Amino acid sequence: MEKGGVQIDAGSVEFAMSYRTEIMDDQGLCVQVYSKIDGADTEILRFDCFDQAPHYHYGPENHNVRLFMDKTTAGNPLGWTLKNLRGNLPAMVRRAGYEDLAASLEKTPVSAAVLDSVETKAREMVRAERRTVHHKMPEMIEGDMIVAGNIRFGLEYRHLPQVNDEGMAIHVLSDVAGQEVELLAFDCFQNGPHYHYGPRNQDVRIYWDVTTSGETLKWTLDQFKGGKLRSMIERAGYPSIASELDENLLQATLPKIEARSWELVALNNK
Repeated sequence: MEKGGVQIDAGSVEFAMSYRTEIMDDQGLCVQVYSKIDGADTEILRFDCFDQAPHYHYGPENHNVRLFMDKTTAGNPLGWTLKNLRGNLPAMVRRAGYEDLAASLEKTPVSAAVLDSVETKAREMVRAERRTVHHKMPEMIEGDMIVAGNIRFGLEYRHLPQVNDEGMAIHVLSDVAGQEVELLAFDCFQNGPHYHYGPRNQDVRIYWDVTTSGETLKWTLDQFKGGKLRSMIERAGYPSIASELDENLLQATLPKIEARSWELVALNNK
């Protein structure tokens, strides 16, 4: 794991931070504690304050014990991390396997002012660097927005020459605070098929294993037919919209959605 680009000196240790977006099904701030060990810059602790699977490492370059945070009891992962940097840093460094450094931190603790600076910068990075996706649906043809009660489906065949890909996209949308919001997106592409939970929220991005899923547009439509859309909208972070979903109306609308989706695929693959 590379050292974070934002670095704050704290005497015997140094804090490094980076916002990690390369993990497609998760994202969040990475907070690292570094120190010089036998002259080498060494990662002592790492806190991965992710949305979905927050965890931390004792001694990533030593025995690398990785433990998951329980979000139910720990609360906000970054808040939990900052609390432990303020109150448990020597003990955590000791468990990571660096006794001399732990003793040094007990003798000369990291100042409150430095930890305040770490917190200020960390929270700023979380606000500014969150990954979201805004699908503008530039290739959607007029009439290809299909309404089903409190949600609607945007049907679009997308061409992405910049990444040599194309395919059918289904956008599931609703209104939040008077604005249109994309709840889910299914990008049934030829080369990199994937789908998004909450593109404008936490943007959990999952790539299909086509060996197990089969044809991805069929898989998507099968989820709708099988009654999975409500739970998918809940996972995307919109429980009130999910609770108002009219399943009977949705099922009655699906034949139109399915027929038009396959028609768009056929029109673009002559």
